[in-house]
Amino acid sequence: MHAKCVHNETNTTMDNIKQLIGLPENAVIEYKSAKGGLPASLWETYSSFANSNGGIIVLGINEKNGHLTSDNLTDDQLTRYKKAFWDTVHNRSKVSATLVAENDVTIEEWQGSPILVINVPQAQYTDRPVFLNHNPFGNTYIRNNEGDYLCSDDEVRIMFADAQALQHPYDSDILPNFTMDDIDIASVRAYRQRFSLRRPSHPWNEIDDMAFLTKINAYSSDRKTKEEGFTRAGILMFGKYASITDRYCAPWYFPDYQEWFGEDESQRWTDRIYPDSTWEPNLYQFFHRVYTQAAKSLPTKFALKGIERIDDTSAHVALREALVNTLVHCNYAIRGNILVKRISNGFIMRNPGRMLVSVADFYEGSHSTCRNPLIQNMFSLLGYGEHAGSGADIIVKGWMSYNWDRPTIVESVHPEETTLSMMMGQFHVKVVSNEMNVPSHVPSNVPSRVPSDVPSDVPSFTPDISRLSLGLSMACPMMKETDLRKAVNVIAALHDGNMSMQTIMSLVGDSNRSRVRKNIVAPLIKEGLIAPTVSDKQTSPDQTYQLTELSQSLLKTPDYITDPQSLNAK
Repeated sequence: MHAKCVHNETNTTMDNIKQLIGLPENAVIEYKSAKGGLPASLWETYSSFANSNGGIIVLGINEKNGHLTSDNLTDDQLTRYKKAFWDTVHNRSKVSATLVAENDVTIEEWQGSPILVINVPQAQYTDRPVFLNHNPFGNTYIRNNEGDYLCSDDEVRIMFADAQALQHPYDSDILPNFTMDDIDIASVRAYRQRFSLRRPSHPWNEIDDMAFLTKINAYSSDRKTKEEGFTRAGILMFGKYASITDRYCAPWYFPDYQEWFGEDESQRWTDRIYPDSTWEPNLYQFFHRVYTQAAKSLPTKFALKGIERIDDTSAHVALREALVNTLVHCNYAIRGNILVKRISNGFIMRNPGRMLVSVADFYEGSHSTCRNPLIQNMFSLLGYGEHAGSGADIIVKGWMSYNWDRPTIVESVHPEETTLSMMMGQFHVKVVSNEMNVPSHVPSNVPSRVPSDVPSDVPSFTPDISRLSLGLSMACPMMKETDLRKAVNVIAALHDGNMSMQTIMSLVGDSNRSRVRKNIVAPLIKEGLIAPTVSDKQTSPDQTYQLTELSQSLLKTPDYITDPQSLNAK
């Protein structure tokens, strides 16, 4: 079993803590009998809660085989225990850090008897490891389900490395004897091309590859030691796989993207992007391959920037931000692999290592500490990833704007992993070939409608969105531009199956049923572009909407582009 912490919105007040007392022991609550005085094992639990996700120690309740009984202690006894606790927790030869405040240690009552409640907060990464007896090795604990687990020396060293992450980030290390032969030049050129498109007048576009890599800290020098070379960030971002997995860089590096669309989770993945010796799976290549594939399952909008089509939505931005977060917060120094899993109703992203801020702080966006700031900056130069701690806000708001489930984060303490889940509620993803530009997003249990002139081996039909937009603007000249874009999405999505009003609302990102009906659905019905399937009762609970012959012809034929009058003729 893994000890896990899931973010919740409640504050850790004593009133909330009292509600937990009486529940079975678990990852965040521990009962200890105190009939013989302050138990020595209290400090092991203090260390384990501090190094994990925090927890509550209750003195005066005995737990045996899941059954709780009171020690029936007196107020005088617990007052002495409370003083002894404070004396010891401030003794650096016994405990390395004092994390509790005055209101974290209180005498309460349970079943008519007094108990001592100690709320141990999660230690900041700079304070970990929290250890006992003046020696971290052999005296550092971590919480594993309902037990305290003695950390190995390697686990202690990882905590110390995390504590120094701000002063000496892991990805800033200059690696010995790595040269340009370890770099995948195609990745550097692709990165520079994207950089140039984003910043066409930037002076870095005029310098050679080595100078550019130096500017972005993929290659660096140490002023004090005069050492210079490729940084770990540079090799991870642009390196060849054999070089990345060299023992001096990141020997356990293994990025993996899997698609699981089968009904049976025990069945094999249906598609996969991983190091299979056919490409160089550095972070840059992995990010773009995975994002391009994963984004196909998201609904698209239509907009033009000059003559260039823009398909970005808040869901796309959220997905991209989540993927960047997974890569830049990963602990590449420990065993474990990066896993991005696309399932029928969402995405799961897992990386080795816990966050350097608490789950609550991450959601609040009050501050952000990145384990790999050089890698983060490399993504940021292309417009990916947020520096200011707003990443979680972008992920959550962008995802929930489609009425999808709130993304959740779970931290596993042993082994150390962070998992972000982004579920899509009632939607499910339809399997499409890699050649299709924009696959479909269809409601559950609705069969796909494929035009009769499309070969049977083509799993989906992708409409020409620009033509569709022009056609709708002619058919509905009074529709606002923002509503027109939403209507384009509705028509394109309806091509793959009928949709309910609730599904249309999710698709256009508007929870106001009346507004969606008035501004989008009603005009499309009026112009004969969509039709209700239950025509005699508009508000039927079984009501869905379907394309008409007019809109289907609009999707399939470009006649109105060369002859706009043909649209009216239809």
